[in-house]
Amino acid sequence: MNDNAGQTRQAAVTPFDTAKLDRLMEEAGIDVVVATSKHNTQYLMGGYKFIFFAAMDAIGHSRYLPMVIYEKGAPDHSAYVGNRMEGAEHQNNPFWTPAVHTATWGTQDAAGLAVEHLKKIGKTGGRIGIEPAFLPSDARDLLASRLDGARFVDATHVLERLRAVKTPDELAKLRRASELITDSMLATIAAARAGSTKLEIIEQLRREETNRGLHFEYCLLTLGSSHNRAGSPQAWVEGEILSIDSGGNYHGYIGDLCRMGVLGEPDTELEDLLAEVECIQQAAFAKVRAGAAGREMIVAAEAELKASPSAAFTDFFCHGMGLIPHEAPFLMTNHPVTYDGIDADKPLEAGSVISVETTMLHPKRGFIKLEDTLAITDGGYEMFGDRGRGWNRGGA
Repeated sequence: MNDNAGQTRQAAVTPFDTAKLDRLMEEAGIDVVVATSKHNTQYLMGGYKFIFFAAMDAIGHSRYLPMVIYEKGAPDHSAYVGNRMEGAEHQNNPFWTPAVHTATWGTQDAAGLAVEHLKKIGKTGGRIGIEPAFLPSDARDLLASRLDGARFVDATHVLERLRAVKTPDELAKLRRASELITDSMLATIAAARAGSTKLEIIEQLRREETNRGLHFEYCLLTLGSSHNRAGSPQAWVEGEILSIDSGGNYHGYIGDLCRMGVLGEPDTELEDLLAEVECIQQAAFAKVRAGAAGREMIVAAEAELKASPSAAFTDFFCHGMGLIPHEAPFLMTNHPVTYDGIDADKPLEAGSVISVETTMLHPKRGFIKLEDTLAITDGGYEMFGDRGRGWNRGGA
């Protein structure tokens, strides 16, 4: 049964740039996209995601598998495939897609409804773009068995490029996510005392982020001279440093920053070490602007790093971000996440967002890091959540 399957509209008003998607699909040789990842279905649905499966996809013997089907040049042939309970969501706030199929409980249900829709629009034998990493094998097997003439094409790159330049609304959400994370981290550092354990500090951060309207994603925390960022009963000791690296989600968009704390007053060596990290960050920032190749900031940062007294145990990294922590632009290869830095020699685009981070694994003083979020502009950049970039005092 297809709830609302027969609904159509005079013209589909899409929440994304259809001309851009059509061009990307043409370049990739794709006739129809069947998006199945949470982040891309959310993007294609204008920010919508079903709250019931926000924490876990599993249900019964299968899992939730939302789908957005988009035919190149024909937005009026688009469809959303969702869970049976999403019919009520559609009634309250109608989805933009002309066809809405909300009758699924699992992956094969979803794939079956996708086949029916592809048959209806006459695209069973076309080149169908899928997300291989986000399409379960049983759903793919069903699609393949019922779409005899179809050829499956990897649409991951197409959808990444579609999301690369953020809209003003997306930039506002990323800015808000970053600001709230910064506020939460500074409040957490100030609340921690001598004897506070890593587990207690992480829980404090979770509460701070949640109370500010963020969905807590993670906290990577170090205390003292240790480089171990996992939660543990280790307690903060007077005179020790703290690094706190957190990702929080605001309406689907990720904020990801790192700030430093110290229990007491930082000595001259600590001031100098954080200044080294800051100099590397600033060298990168100075080369950030729309039209400049991404490699320019990498080269500048790495030159500053090479001249640093702590170069032997310091690393520089930058990556794109938005709906997920690592997305276009892809600027460095396998460093450390396994993808190719295919955008390093391409011009940075105004509206894209990057994370710039410098990490020092000092053998005696510990883990010293700054991670910042920058939105690319024509004249340079705008930094989100830029407070607290020095030594923040614990127990304040």
